[in-house]
Amino acid sequence: MGQRAFQRCSGCHSTTDQRKTGPGLGGIVGRSAGSVEGFRYSEALKSAGLVWDEATLDRFLAAPREVVPKTTMTMGVSKPEDRQNIVAYLKSLSQ
Repeated sequence: MGQRAFQRCSGCHSTTDQRKTGPGLGGIVGRSAGSVEGFRYSEALKSAGLVWDEATLDRFLAAPREVVPKTTMTMGVSKPEDRQNIVAYLKSLSQ
C-alpha cells in the first residue's frame, strides 16, 4: 500500500539516492532535513533543525509550509491513511 501511495510523490522524488526535482528519499528516516550532499535545499528547510522521524514526516507531508514556512515543497498529502502508508514505505527503505 505504501509503494502505491508513494506514486504521487515519485514525480519529484525517488526512493533511492537519485535526485529529481526533489532529493532522493532512500534512507530518509533518521536523517537530518536538508542534509543530502549536493542537493539545493531552501534555506528554510536547511535551517529548520528537523530530523525525519515518523511523526515529523507525517506532519510535513500533511502541510509542508506549515511545518517549514518558505520550503519549496508545495504538495501535501491530505489523507492520514495515505501519509501513514507513505511513511511506513519510506521507513522500510531506511532499514
